Amino acid sequence: MNTGSDEPGEVAVVSEGAGDGTRAGEAADGRGLGSKAPEFVRARRALHVSWQVGVFVVGLAVVVAGIIMLPLPGPGWVVIFGGMAIWATEFVWAQLVLRWTKRKVTEAAQRALDPAVRRRNIVLTSVGLVIVVALVGVYVWKFGVVMPWKIKDQ
Repeated sequence: MNTGSDEPGEVAVVSEGAGDGTRAGEAADGRGLGSKAPEFVRARRALHVSWQVGVFVVGLAVVVAGIIMLPLPGPGWVVIFGGMAIWATEFVWAQLVLRWTKRKVTEAAQRALDPAVRRRNIVLTSVGLVIVVALVGVYVWKFGVVMPWKIKDQ
């Protein structure tokens, strides 16, 4: 998974505040990686670890709720990515996964806007719609329209 850029062999690197004025956890390209916790939380190790545990538990609850919503009614994937965004406030791995996902979604959107792909999708949708209408027509012709309730008996 190439999360840094589209160039092969290039990876995102987390700097450790090398005295050049950059904040610890900030990448060389200016996009911050690492904890977004307030400075007073990061300054105290025990407080920072408990902050990370809290963020992980909240993010986990949101991701689990999203996974439950996948087969049930609800915006499952949106909630899962919301949980990943919560994790990304504290964990570099989640930031890298979100960066990779955003890039892939943008690439898919660009491909979907391609005129040739749009024409193909319209043709396939039209053919599928014609097939469904034909099947429904054959069913109605063969069996008729039968209501699930009996109106004549009332």
